[in-house]
Amino acid sequence: MKTALKILFAAIFLWMTILTIRTSLAVSLWSAWDSYAANPWAVTTLYDAYFGFITFWVWVAYKENTLLSRLLWLVLILGLGNIAMSLYVLIQLVRLKPDQPVEALLRR
Repeated sequence: MKTALKILFAAIFLWMTILTIRTSLAVSLWSAWDSYAANPWAVTTLYDAYFGFITFWVWVAYKENTLLSRLLWLVLILGLGNIAMSLYVLIQLVRLKPDQPVEALLRR
């Protein structure tokens, strides 16, 4: 199970990184903003994504011990979205000891 999760979150990390770079090279976020903001579904999707980011960050804040690491991950998650989220899960998976079950990932 751990290996499958590592593959899944590594794939998400790589795919989102490549997709973000490719899209940024084609059209900058700032130049696309006016047409994006004019589309109600685009705005709703953006709210949905950021509410998901905040929900995920609540778990990160629970897991992290220091205010600095909590704030750093908040900035990374809000700035990079699923790139940062998948990286966080990968780090947590790598930190698991071989004898620890996947459920230990959810706890401090």
